[in-house]
Amino acid sequence: MKWKQADAGMAGCAEQVLSVLEAHGHEAYWVGGCVRDELMGRPVNDMDITTSARPDEVTGLFERTVPTGIEHGTITVLVGNYAFEVTTYRVEGSYENHRRPAEVAFVRDLTEDLRRRDFTMNAIACDLQGRIVDPYHGADDIREGVIRCVGAARVRFQEDALRMVRCIRFASVFGYRIAFNTWKGLLEEKSGIQYIALERIRAELDKMMEGPHPFLGLNLLGRSRLLEKARVPVTYTPSVRLLSRIDDIPSSEAAVRWALLMKACGLSGQEAGNLMRQYTFSNDARERVEAQLDLDEKVKGINGEANLREQWVGLVLKYGQESARRWLLLCSVLPQESRNTAADELLAHGQEWMDEMNIFRLHDLEISGSDVIAISGKKGGPWVGELLKHLLFKAAAGHLPNTKLDLTEEMRRVMVTDEKV
Repeated sequence: MKWKQADAGMAGCAEQVLSVLEAHGHEAYWVGGCVRDELMGRPVNDMDITTSARPDEVTGLFERTVPTGIEHGTITVLVGNYAFEVTTYRVEGSYENHRRPAEVAFVRDLTEDLRRRDFTMNAIACDLQGRIVDPYHGADDIREGVIRCVGAARVRFQEDALRMVRCIRFASVFGYRIAFNTWKGLLEEKSGIQYIALERIRAELDKMMEGPHPFLGLNLLGRSRLLEKARVPVTYTPSVRLLSRIDDIPSSEAAVRWALLMKACGLSGQEAGNLMRQYTFSNDARERVEAQLDLDEKVKGINGEANLREQWVGLVLKYGQESARRWLLLCSVLPQESRNTAADELLAHGQEWMDEMNIFRLHDLEISGSDVIAISGKKGGPWVGELLKHLLFKAAAGHLPNTKLDLTEEMRRVMVTDEKV
């Protein structure tokens, strides 16, 4: 097999694994996502291998192995700097909690192993000579752009309810349509999603939001009402006019895409944060979205007659440079009627004004809290922090050079003024 989409080093090490297995009388194939992505012309990031060899036989053939999932027949084989999951052909018994098989049985027939897989495009194997084994016509479905379950869709989704979210995620990321019977099975079995841990659902949603067509996936989620059956039900009806702009945001800016989704659902920063916390988003991911939505609310409240540049400097200092940059991107995709005059002006000048700022944080000031106390001769207290914030704003807005001399003079001026008051 000549791989065009895989790293040459990884492909070469994987070939060694297959060669060793075959040399000792076992069948061995690349299988699943790596074969699918190669046929699609997409980058191959890892390579799974399926074999007729039993786990103990695999372990005996290679110097470095890890019993990753030995009870289910999976051994991780380490070759060079690469790790390959090598799994024995198997069939699966009943499933526990709509998620994982309670038991597996090892078999010697590759077709039996492929039959247990979720979708036809993932049930394709390929040997060292490049011969394709595709009993469920996954390659045809790839050419036609179809997501189709292997066998009966209801059975596949009953076995593992997360497959319903993966089905939508695959359709979204690949821009494929879902076969009628697969979609019908999803609708009939969607209540099974309640058995799936929220972090597993969130991981699939993250991949969808980082893909090229998140609007397609979100539309399918809305039509299926799948997440209404999750452990934390999601029942919001987002504004389609806002949500339709989500594909205009680069896939590298997932935090902005999430913020647009939350805004389209009418959620405040706090409400969005609460939902994301329940869905096990990291604190960083949650805070990025909250900051954009909070900043958006602040801009909505800006008086058109106020000094917008100074207010913007204050917002950048409060929420941070990256949050301000993300908000500008979020604002740029909103329909005209969703923006006020302040937002329009910030779209025109906000980045320029931010570029003019040469200081963003208190520790960038050329004067410290201990300096303030020493110069003033007063005891420390909350007033020190307030004074430093004042100096930071003056320096960031360009009203004051960030030098110790100028900052000291401004500090003394403020203190004298306060004493007179």
